[in-house]
Amino acid sequence: MTARPAVPTAPTNQDGSDGSVVVVGSANADLLARTAVHPAPGETVLGRDLAVLPGGKGANQAVAAARLGARVAFVGAVGDDEFAQAATSGLRDAGVDLDRLTVVEGSTGVAVVTVAADGENSIVVIPGANAAVDASLVRRHADLLAGAAVVVLQGEIPRDGVEAAAHLAGGRLVVNLAPVIEVDPAVLRRADPLVVNEHEAHAALRLLDRDGGTGPGVSGELPDDEVVGRLRALGVPSVVLTRGAQGALVAARGLGADGDVVSVPAPRVDAVDTTGAGDAFVGALAGELARGSGLVDAAHLAARVGAFAVRGSGAQPSYPWAGDELP
Repeated sequence: MTARPAVPTAPTNQDGSDGSVVVVGSANADLLARTAVHPAPGETVLGRDLAVLPGGKGANQAVAAARLGARVAFVGAVGDDEFAQAATSGLRDAGVDLDRLTVVEGSTGVAVVTVAADGENSIVVIPGANAAVDASLVRRHADLLAGAAVVVLQGEIPRDGVEAAAHLAGGRLVVNLAPVIEVDPAVLRRADPLVVNEHEAHAALRLLDRDGGTGPGVSGELPDDEVVGRLRALGVPSVVLTRGAQGALVAARGLGADGDVVSVPAPRVDAVDTTGAGDAFVGALAGELARGSGLVDAAHLAARVGAFAVRGSGAQPSYPWAGDELP
């Protein structure tokens, strides 16, 4: 990947935060195989090629924000093996601050990604060093988390690491419950926004309302706008529900004359590879929020960034830089 020019330093915001984004999360080496179709259980198919690319949901989101001009620091871990360089190459290229990256003995996280001809992917993640991003590691960076404008979390690190980071975040907290992990519901009630797809939204409902585990909304019977409304009613300050090519729903108090839920469309593009598109969305959203944009405006930009990403191969290499033309 070719580095782009350095971006301006983010200013200090009126709330006292430093205008930066801190991502606490995973860094992986993605082993990406291309095939005509996904293999069925027990089936062997021939692949077209194999690439080793930087990935991990946390690293992806950090790169997406940094490429668009945000000042980003990453808290995470890699191993002392040959995959560490691949896992961090995109972070370094994008100018992400890696002073808080920890190197542990053992293997770096690895994701085995199969991409079919229609652009859809299937992924197996082996956590490796990401399992070291626990509460103890996170607490060593309490000052960084307290001063950031936006702290971003996902589900590819241990539960106690997520919970510690949520507790220490001094600014806005963005929680992407992906993959779904059992966390203290207080984490979701601090999320502003909680970013989930349709499956993750129902999992979040189960976490927040265990007594309603067999009721509407948890089973998928409620329409998306009612799902986000229910999440809000259960104490989540704001919700962004991503819906792939259909865009996203944004829910928060008093968004406009039409109520508390706004539909954000996604540009129509020809998808090549959907790997990491959701992370591109989250990173762009976080970076825009750190600049002081409103949630709906940030989601509009994020939807365009996600659409840009699916037109290229891999996760981080497909993300736009500041100045690239978005769909």
